[in-house]
Amino acid sequence: MSTLNQIIVLLFCLVFLNLSYAQNGKDKTINPIVVIDPGHGGKDAGATTRNGIKEKDIALGIASKIVVLNNTLFKDPLMLFLTRYTDTLISLGDRTQLAKKLKADIFISIHCNQAINRTASGTEVFIHPKSEVQAEESAYLGFTIQKGLADLLGIKDRGIKYGNFQVLRDNDYSNATILLELGFLSQTDEAIYLTKEESQNAVALVVFKSIIEFLEL
Repeated sequence: MSTLNQIIVLLFCLVFLNLSYAQNGKDKTINPIVVIDPGHGGKDAGATTRNGIKEKDIALGIASKIVVLNNTLFKDPLMLFLTRYTDTLISLGDRTQLAKKLKADIFISIHCNQAINRTASGTEVFIHPKSEVQAEESAYLGFTIQKGLADLLGIKDRGIKYGNFQVLRDNDYSNATILLELGFLSQTDEAIYLTKEESQNAVALVVFKSIIEFLEL
């Protein structure tokens, strides 16, 4: 399926989700708080494609598109915050502090992967469970996003794994917290896909749709 067709299908799904939210969400007075963390930034470029496109820019591009979706198509069902809105290096401690101070319901750190094996491909979700409830919530959020990316965009699902990353390790006990690796910039096809504006729109749609589904809005 072409990226354009993927976006059309996703928009069709989101229209129905939007209608459902309008019908079922009238009594909700406090919108869920979601923090999206675009990985890296500033002098920390993260992974890089063969053409020099940087992970930090892909992550910020997708995160920014999620904000636009929340503010326009759905008319703010989420209280949505980014840990950075520009090409700035924010400390890992400050990223988790933001989620703690906001008492975020969801924290998603967005990244792209890289490997010596240039055939490695697909998405990975990492969690660092601190309690049974937090582990279940985080795993289910990760599963929902990965299933959406696989079913709607055809991106390989590499599963949910344990990761001792600071943005996971230092986050609050009460929220669903994941680090999402969207694909491998060392794999030619995925690198090309993730650097395209239309592909980033499609990924943002799936992540946003998955958050809405996870929160049962």
